[in-house]
Amino acid sequence: MSQPTPQRTGDTTPSTTSTEASPATRDRLATDDGQISVAESVVQKIAGKACREISGVHAMGTGGTRAFGAFRERIPGSSGPNVAQGVGVEVGETEAAVDLDIVVDYGISIAELGRSIQRNVKQAVERMTGLRVVEVNVAVDDVYLPTPDDQDTTSSRVS
Repeated sequence: MSQPTPQRTGDTTPSTTSTEASPATRDRLATDDGQISVAESVVQKIAGKACREISGVHAMGTGGTRAFGAFRERIPGSSGPNVAQGVGVEVGETEAAVDLDIVVDYGISIAELGRSIQRNVKQAVERMTGLRVVEVNVAVDDVYLPTPDDQDTTSSRVS
């Protein structure tokens, strides 16, 4: 009867998954002169602007944030629409992940629109920040159904 061979624990090399960025990404954000860091709000604004550039995106944000944004825009002296509305990001030293909440125009292919948004946002963030975008998640929260004349059709009950 053969005996099992005892395993030596000191000889094995543990398999690990590296989470380090590629040297090219590290080189873009770290120089001999110092470190370059990018704030989350910067990535949010870039991603929001890049998403809105795609035809078929009617608005961004969930119902509550859109309502708050509409109220905020009507306040005198406000800075106008918030380009980061509907955008969530996680930013590390060399990588970023983006989450988008959008409203699409009726009749648009959601799958094609989502892929276009992912491609445009990833390219814009990587080009402008030097961060590697690991994912762009697109959540479609609503579909915009235009009215026949696309105006406010609520009428007063009294004249």
